[in-house]
Amino acid sequence: MNGLRSWIARRLLLGVVQTAAVVLLVFALTEALPGDAAVAFAGDQPDPQRIAAVREAMGLDRPAHERLADWVLGLLHGDFGTSLTSGRPVAGFLADGFGPTLLLAAVTVLLLVPVGVGLGVLAARHEGRFTDRLISSATLGVYAVPEFALGVLLVSVFALRLGWFPPTAVGYGGLLAHPAVLVLPVLVLLARPVCSLARLVRAGMIEALAAPYTAHAERYGIPGARVRYAHALPNALAPATQQLARTVDWLLCGVIVVEALYVIPGLGTVLMNAVADRDIPVVQGLAVVFGLATVVLNLGADLVTHRLAPRSGVAA
Repeated sequence: MNGLRSWIARRLLLGVVQTAAVVLLVFALTEALPGDAAVAFAGDQPDPQRIAAVREAMGLDRPAHERLADWVLGLLHGDFGTSLTSGRPVAGFLADGFGPTLLLAAVTVLLLVPVGVGLGVLAARHEGRFTDRLISSATLGVYAVPEFALGVLLVSVFALRLGWFPPTAVGYGGLLAHPAVLVLPVLVLLARPVCSLARLVRAGMIEALAAPYTAHAERYGIPGARVRYAHALPNALAPATQQLARTVDWLLCGVIVVEALYVIPGLGTVLMNAVADRDIPVVQGLAVVFGLATVVLNLGADLVTHRLAPRSGVAA
C-alpha cells in the first residue's frame, strides 16, 4: 500500500511539473509569434502615437516577466484574461465552445472503446484466418487516410451525393437537437483511433492467449470465454489504455480540423478565429486548457494501467 501511495505521489508531482512546463511553453510560444499585435489592432495606416497607446492599453510595453507573473497569478485564480478584440473574458469563449467540443469528444470516445476493443478481440480470436486478415487490412487502409481527406470524401458521398446527412452544422442550432449533424464528424474522428486501438488490442490479446498462464487456466478446466475476457483481455488492455490516452490527446487536435470542416462552433473554431485575429489571451487560454487536459488524461491512463498491470505501471 505504501508503494502504491508513493507511486501516486510521484505521478502527481510529475503532473504538477508538466503543468508548469505547459504554462511556460504556451507563454514563450505566444511571445515568439511574428508581427506586432499593437500594429495589427491600430489599423491599416497607424501612426506611432496610436501604436504606443494600443501597446500601453494591451500591456505590451511592460517586460515579459511581469506579464508572465500577472498571467500565472490570474490562472491560479481562474482568470484566463480578457480578449483583445471583444473585451470579453477568455473564460466566456471557453464556455461558449466547450459544449460542442465536449459532445464530439464524448461521443467519439464512447464509440471508440467498444468498437476498437471489439475489433481487436475479434481479430485475435481468428488469428491468421479471413476475419483477421480483413480487419487488419481494413484498419491499415483507413489509418493511412488523412482526416481532412476522409472528411471531404464523406461529405462528397454521404452529404452531397446521397443526401443522407447534412454537410455542415450551419443553421441547425444545438447539436443534440439534430444528431444527424454529428454522424460525419464523429466518423472522421473515429476512423484512425479505432484502427490503432484495434491493432494494439489484437496484438495484446494474441500475446496474452499464448502466455503460459492462459494454458494453465485451460488445463484447470476454466471456460474459454472466462480465460479470454477475465484473464487475457485485462493484460491486453494495459498497453491499450496508454494508447487510448494518446488517442484522446489526438482528439483535441483532430477536433480543430473537424470543426473547421463541418463549421461546428466548438473550441477548435474559437482557436482558429483567435489565431486569425491575433487575440493572444484567447490563444493562450485555449492552449493551457488543451495542455492541462493532456496532462490529466495521461495521469488517469497511468493509474488505470497500474490497476490492470501493476508491475508495468511501477516500472513506468
